Parts: sequence; structure tokens; C-alpha cells
Amino acid sequence: MSLANRTPPTADEFRAYRERFSNWGRWGEDDQFGALNLITPEARAAAAATVREGRSVSLSYPLAMEAGPENPEPVQHEMRLDDDHCSDFIGIAYHGRSNTHLDALCHVYTRAGGELFGGHSSAEHITPEGATTLSVDHWREGIVTRGVLYDIPRLRGVDYVTREDPVHGWELADAAEAAGIEPRAGDAVVIRSGAGPFYAAHPGFPTGYDDPSRPGVHASCAEFFHATDASLLVWDLMDAPMHDADGSVLMGAPLHRLTIPYLGMPLLDNAQLEDIAQACAEAGRWEFMLVVAPLVVPRGTGSPVNPIAVL
Repeated sequence: MSLANRTPPTADEFRAYRERFSNWGRWGEDDQFGALNLITPEARAAAAATVREGRSVSLSYPLAMEAGPENPEPVQHEMRLDDDHCSDFIGIAYHGRSNTHLDALCHVYTRAGGELFGGHSSAEHITPEGATTLSVDHWREGIVTRGVLYDIPRLRGVDYVTREDPVHGWELADAAEAAGIEPRAGDAVVIRSGAGPFYAAHPGFPTGYDDPSRPGVHASCAEFFHATDASLLVWDLMDAPMHDADGSVLMGAPLHRLTIPYLGMPLLDNAQLEDIAQACAEAGRWEFMLVVAPLVVPRGTGSPVNPIAVL
């Protein structure tokens, strides 16, 4: 498999990606940033230079407070009222498919009981009190870089991608060429699969990562991330499962299982990309400054976020 011959990886080829695309040791043994190291001061300055109109666009959904098939753990919101003021309490289990959030590099291991990015032992570093390495609080200075929107439904002329035809790595290259964009080291790769129209057409769609009918981004995209030195993946429908020849699921969430523990590339899951897709279409350009400010959660596995694109 390769981007050049436009064929997806076999299961064995995907397993070989773990070594082929590994960034272990690239930034030192005690590195806490992974692929975010690729966002240099020069990359931030170049991102700022993409701002022309000063228009800001949120890439977040509202917090999901209503229980339902897509939201088994709704956000808790309790009001606290007094005579002259009010306040509230928010409780959230943000991982999953209901809320826009950032995955820290401690979130996914190489295997059950395995290692974290860089070879750190999960048994040693993941405790009931939190993660003692690779936690989200190391990113307290925020993530500021160039975001590039890869709007695959627009490229294909459809409303959304399907289970039978997920987003492939060579399509990201096609989308960049069509937009006249040269991918740069440190870019945030923002992949729109069309979650808005997909969920509108499929209300109550199962949320499980192993559901064989789930559409999304194929594991073949990992080669593009590695080849272009991407720093961050922002996406709406997220992973498409890897299927066997008979249609059964070989692996759920294959890109989660590869990008976080091997590439050291954080994931910004469940992004709301309909508004930025419209804004980019109106502006006639597909790059912008992306600002992500995670909460400073000591030993946290991630954070709910409201990413902001500035055009």
C-alpha cells in the first residue's frame, strides 16, 4: 500500500505502521508534546499570517446535556441560585462521540496493559489519581498552528462519506492539490467527513467504535499524516473501522490506536466542522489559524475544548 498507488493497507501492513511511522525517541525520552513539537515559533507566525478577514469560527458542538442513543453519559448541569446571583456546576465525561474534546497522549496504549507514547509503561504511569506522564496539563500554553480543512464530501460532490467509501489518505493529497495548498510540518489536519448531514440522515446511529456500519476516516490516512509531519488531527466522524474481507470488524478505532501511542499525534475528536466548511467556501480558501486551549487538568487524559479557527 502507498499513497502513490492509491490502495489501502492490509491488516498486516497496518500493523507494520506501528514501527514504520513511530516517533518514539524523536524528541527525547522525557518528551511530553509528541507531534506538537512540530509547531515551531515560525509555524505559529505563519499561521497568524493566514488571517486576512479577522473572522472567527467555533469548531465545537454545545455540551451534550440530553441523554440518548448517541449520548449515554450526558453532561451534568446543576444551577445554584441565590437572591442576588447564580452559578452552576458542570460535570462531564468528555471522551467518546458526544462532546468536542482533545485526547492527551496518555489516553490510548499500544495494547491492553501496554505502553504509552515513547515507551512509557501504562502500569507505572496510569493511576487512579491520573496520568503521571503525557497528561494534558503539559499543553497549558495552548495549540496555535495553521489548520487546513480537507473537505472530502465537497471534493467528492456528496453530502457525507459512507461506510463503503471512507476517507483515504490519497484523497487528502487530492484535496490539498485542489485547494492549491502545500502541506507544511506542524499543520493541523482538519478532516470533514460530513457528520452534520450524516447524523441528520441517520438519527440514533450507534455510537460504538466497533460498529461495522460506521463511516469515517480510513487507516490509510496515517501515511499522509506521517509524510507531511502533521501535528494534530481534527475530525468529525472520526475512525472508520478496519474490515476483513467478509465485512467483519478487524479493529475499531484504528487511527486512535496508531496516532496517539505511536505517532504521538493528539486527536481533537467530534469537531463541528459544518460552520468552518461554509466559511472556507465563502472565503475561497481552506487554511486558517487554529487556536485550541485545553483546560489545565492535572494528570488529565484530555479536555473538552472549543477550538477557534480565525480566517
